[in-house]
Amino acid sequence: MFKSGFIGIIGRPNVGKSTLLNAIMGEKIAITTHKPQTTRNRITGIKNMDNGQLIFLDTPGIHRATTPLNRLMVSAATETFRSADVLLLLTEAPAGIHRDDRFIIDSLTGIKLPVILIINKIDLVQKKSLLPLIDEFRRLFSFSGIIPVSALTGNGIDIIIREIWNLLPEGPRYFPEDMMTDRTERFIAAEIIREKIILLTHQEIPYATAVLVESFKEDEAKNLIRIQATINVAKESQKGIIIGKKGSMLKEIGRRARVELETFFATRIYLELFVRVRKDWTHDTRMLREFGYNDKA
Repeated sequence: MFKSGFIGIIGRPNVGKSTLLNAIMGEKIAITTHKPQTTRNRITGIKNMDNGQLIFLDTPGIHRATTPLNRLMVSAATETFRSADVLLLLTEAPAGIHRDDRFIIDSLTGIKLPVILIINKIDLVQKKSLLPLIDEFRRLFSFSGIIPVSALTGNGIDIIIREIWNLLPEGPRYFPEDMMTDRTERFIAAEIIREKIILLTHQEIPYATAVLVESFKEDEAKNLIRIQATINVAKESQKGIIIGKKGSMLKEIGRRARVELETFFATRIYLELFVRVRKDWTHDTRMLREFGYNDKA
């Protein structure tokens, strides 16, 4: 018997959805930072097993969105309600039941999909505090299961896989068995660059940048990939911050990104970065589409 299906990972911003996906996959395929709204697009992780294929959909954090970019991010997440076979609702133990957890649970009312509640970051709380929290969640929604985990340490990941397996139907292999994600190499390269920007900059800068890979060329003879990417910002002042004094910030973004790109692609990388001002792009629907953001992203 071969089982397969789509599993949506949903939750409010910054609860560890991408960290959970990477832990399930055993590989880093989604960028992670300590800052909320790091994930902007839906990321697919394909876990191949001897007798099944589990396709995980990591989504942007669901929240009360106000800007066009944030509304598209939330729409991309809630679209998963219609395309998944199972939903994993991720929350975190230290925060208890957050108001945005209640907002998401309310939005699940009436859906017929099985929903497993994953309580993350149990390594940060005492075990005796978990039972009251589980009881409180049980009163809010009829979950198919409730699993305490630590995505960071991997504790509980095997239980998640087992619970999902029990809920999935028989099905085909949707993707080749050597495939880990359906995202392109250009997308992955852009995300790795954006991760370094988020980690190295502060205030509004991480949320005002979009990375476009303009060129991705493999030189097999030299065991080299040449990548040219543009960092788009919303204001002229942000361009100066990204470049830094005598280009120091841009060089450090490029250095860190190149190191990780070489690890991911297992080859040498020649990386060129440019910075361009696209005024108020986060509020411009045409530019949002150009940068790859839409409700199916």
